[in-house]
Amino acid sequence: MVRLGAMGDILHALPAVTALRLAHPRWVIDWVVEPRWQPLLAGPAYAADSEPPSADNRLIDRLYLAPAKKWGESPLSRETIHELKVLRRDLRAGAYDAVIDFQGAIRSAAIGRISGAPRLIGESSPREWGARWLFNERIATSGAHVIEQDVELAAAVVGDNLSPVHPWLPVDPAAETWANGILPPTADQKAVLINPGAGWGAKCWPTDRYAAVTQGLIDRGLRVLVNAGPGEQPLAEAIFQAIGSAATPLTCSLQQLIALTRRVALVVAGDTGPLHLACALVRPVLGIYGPTDPSRNGPFGTRFKVLRSPNSRRDHTRYAEPEAGLLTIEPQDVLHAADQLLAPEAAP
Repeated sequence: MVRLGAMGDILHALPAVTALRLAHPRWVIDWVVEPRWQPLLAGPAYAADSEPPSADNRLIDRLYLAPAKKWGESPLSRETIHELKVLRRDLRAGAYDAVIDFQGAIRSAAIGRISGAPRLIGESSPREWGARWLFNERIATSGAHVIEQDVELAAAVVGDNLSPVHPWLPVDPAAETWANGILPPTADQKAVLINPGAGWGAKCWPTDRYAAVTQGLIDRGLRVLVNAGPGEQPLAEAIFQAIGSAATPLTCSLQQLIALTRRVALVVAGDTGPLHLACALVRPVLGIYGPTDPSRNGPFGTRFKVLRSPNSRRDHTRYAEPEAGLLTIEPQDVLHAADQLLAPEAAP
């Protein structure tokens, strides 16, 4: 498997790989990934709706770490060339029968080619068109959501009839202990996780509106945690400047975020990794969407609501300012949707 990043994209590929693992438990399934996303794939893992794993319950047998972004910054450096040679050597030693490129980029397809595997499987219409010419098996996918498309790619390995399943995610005992200290299993108060960051400005709902939602949830008797991922601290700080210290700030590792998300009653976020993590963990989610299309990469596999203006159009241009349609969504709209998801009768 080649899916280097980012967080949400890896989470979208996990249902396909989990389905493949369940269908073929004795296969060797390895993955090439950027180092920062290693915690999503390493160690004993299980689905959120199943029992905790045994020590040998692994989705991925071996991880290959490929700092592709760093390589792109200095492609001709001695260090980059050495690391690429080591990766090529290690991949070829694996003697793989097939590589599935879930990323559809030239760099991910190139990694698949250097593996020496006789089959390199990718979409017939990949994200970067040039990657198509590196694939020797091009799959025309028909699914609307990227999770469905990834399942079609995985099924192409041996012609399986696969369906999306709840993905396996790792369990880190130290992170679970840490999360118990913040949200004890015996706590009666429901907790909501808010993530104001969303990758780039056009996808980010304004922080003053997140602050109003945070205060509204607190007024409803809920505990609210405001998560700040790398580079998102200013967004979280703006919320706390508006509402004071009534909410709980959260800056944590990826392992800790997995453990904590398992415990919350709702996640409120834009199109970003923590929202897709909540879906993978089968937690209710409320998505605030603008220029990205929720039918393709919105919530999947859990209870959810998506707020998106009918005037928003799909556009992945990384503008700094919020997309115009996103600005038509008001805090009361979000609070109303949250009330519906948190209502006792909404529980499965």
